[in-house]
Order: sequence, then C-alpha cells, then structure tokens
Amino acid sequence: MQHPEENPWQVKSETRVYDNPWISLTEYQVINPSGNPGIYGKIHFKNRAIGIVPLDADMNTYLVGQYRFVLNAYSWEIPEGGGPLADDPLAAAKRELLEETGLVAKNWTAIQRMHLSNSVSDELCMIYVATGLEQFEAEPEDTEQLIVNKVPFDEVYRMVCAGEILDSVTVAAVLKVKLLLLEGTLSL
Repeated sequence: MQHPEENPWQVKSETRVYDNPWISLTEYQVINPSGNPGIYGKIHFKNRAIGIVPLDADMNTYLVGQYRFVLNAYSWEIPEGGGPLADDPLAAAKRELLEETGLVAKNWTAIQRMHLSNSVSDELCMIYVATGLEQFEAEPEDTEQLIVNKVPFDEVYRMVCAGEILDSVTVAAVLKVKLLLLEGTLSL
C-alpha cells in the first residue's frame, strides 16, 4: 500500500518531562497536520516488550498471574517482560521464560512484531512460540509476586475470546498462535 513519506507534524520544541531506567516522557510543542499549534506527549520505552507462548507436547501453555500496579488489578498473561533495545530479543525471551516460569525451550519461533500503543508510545513488542520445554527453577525478580499455571492452550484461547484475559500481548499472541495452528504453519 502506498502512503505519504513526509511527516505532516512539525516539531517546534521538546521538553523532557520525566525519566527513569525504563521510560522517558517528552512533551512536544507542535504544528499538527491541519496547521494548528498543539502539544503531543511521547513515552519512550528503553526496553523492547517480549512475549512468549510456551507450548508443551500436549498443547498446554503457561499463564503467569500477577497484580499489575498501573491497573490496580490482577492479570493473567503469557510469560512476558522486557529486554534492552541493544540486546538480542531472542536472548531476552529466553531469559524471561526462565525467570518467570523456570522453563527452558529447545525451539523458538518468532511469530509477531507489533507496536503496543502507538498513539502515545514507541514500545515495540516481539512475540515467540517456545517448544521442546524442560522445567527448571523459576527466578522471578524481587518486584514480582507470580503464580504460574499450566493450562491447555484451547482453554487460554477460550479465555481470550471470552474477555477473561485483557493483556494486549497475551491476546495478540494467543490469537496469532491459534491462527497459525488452524493454517497448519506452526511447527511444534
């Protein structure tokens, strides 16, 4: 599909409003595409989002439950986390899977790249399927209080379709895996 190459936004100035080890927030004074002045905020992520759908030989997967501070709610998700932008995303995925579940996988397939909230952030996400699983001891971070459940993949798919799982990375990953399974293009 063709689209314009030129950016219709003009940046007049920018101010760093907030910065921590994970994100920064910048406010821009802009001229918007219609020619009017305005402001725009951008959240820059210093890590790449990583999601993993681990699948065992019996088509079970693993959900990680944790209380999400920002949502003030409990959330069930696939194993996920972040990896520095300069690092190999697959290495980050392997680390996250071990950290959260204690699983090590022999086989890895990248299935999806996506922007998570492109109206306010530049966060990029990579999603993988991990197979050939072997169980070791989980190594959660001290900020994580996790519950890990082994669940049949079809049950997780049902939970996503019923709106019982709302995490965007999990929803996208589960729907993509289901599509690949139906198409017969995912090697297990």
